[in-house]
Amino acid sequence: MSAGFRAVQWNRKKLIYDAIVLAGVAIFLAAFLAVGTWIKPPQNPAEAIDLRIRAFGSCAFTMLTLILAIGPLARLDRRLLPLLYNRRHFGVMTFLVASLHVWFMLDWYITLGALPSLAEELTRWPDYARFIGFPFKTLGIVAFMVLFLMAATSHDFWLVMLTPKAWKALHMAVYGAYGLVVMHVALGIMQTDRTPLIPLMLFGGFGAVAALHLVAGFRERDRGTAVRDGWIVVGPPRAIPDQAALIVAAPGGERIAVFRDGRQIGALTNLCAHQNGPLGEGRIIDGYVTCPWHGYQYRLADGCAPAPFTEKLETHRVRIRDGIVEVDPRPLPPGTPAAVMCDKASL
Repeated sequence: MSAGFRAVQWNRKKLIYDAIVLAGVAIFLAAFLAVGTWIKPPQNPAEAIDLRIRAFGSCAFTMLTLILAIGPLARLDRRLLPLLYNRRHFGVMTFLVASLHVWFMLDWYITLGALPSLAEELTRWPDYARFIGFPFKTLGIVAFMVLFLMAATSHDFWLVMLTPKAWKALHMAVYGAYGLVVMHVALGIMQTDRTPLIPLMLFGGFGAVAALHLVAGFRERDRGTAVRDGWIVVGPPRAIPDQAALIVAAPGGERIAVFRDGRQIGALTNLCAHQNGPLGEGRIIDGYVTCPWHGYQYRLADGCAPAPFTEKLETHRVRIRDGIVEVDPRPLPPGTPAAVMCDKASL
């Protein structure tokens, strides 16, 4: 946080998370290589390298699909929120797997003594206007560059340098990279490999990610639409889960996280000051509202981070009228006390 940069503080949960991801990658690659060798044993070094290209490329695509699915899954089921905590680790590991995919592709050209033909293929400009024969490797290279940029700026140093808003906008490019990967496979491998497994993996993964985002969006679309005298109608206090939040949408589209900690009810902006993470998807831990992405904490009463940190969040006025919690959609200056206490009888 603002007190300075610190090395990653490893704990048991982080180690288990990373160990599971690494084990999953190892199992995926081992299974792919074993099955591929069993179905069609490589007859020469180039075919062996080609199998590795496909293994690491499929693994990177699967990992990227899972990364994009974690967000909507956590919104649909709060029990999956722990998957969000170390998603940045997952992203860096995806880049490393993609790097090996690129390396084996270059190794394939080197083994065949055809490296100059790769440059010729990428600069054959008339082919970019065709569908069949499109230089699909260009799409993969651009997607790889996007993943590299995201991995290179994953440290908090770049978050501070770029500001949270710009940093988050930059890392939203992962959706563009995913689209480029889909096109890379569709215009490349699917034109020469007729196995149904590739389109099943490709369009199944893409369809699943799109469906999850649509379902999560539809579930949230009506929250906070009821307005009474200019105030957002949230509901009775008991409708807000204890030590958790309901996320409501202001008329202008801004999301507000309405938390309840016992009898105390407060409303904060849904954007964490660290990386604009979804604060309302977190919980109150040790008396502090805790962001699900990286554990940044804030007081519910005024949106201030505990000392020695200095982050402050915008707060919103809260009132309880006729037993119903209402929130003023107009934000207060960061760090302004705005929480209220409800009656025990209303819980």
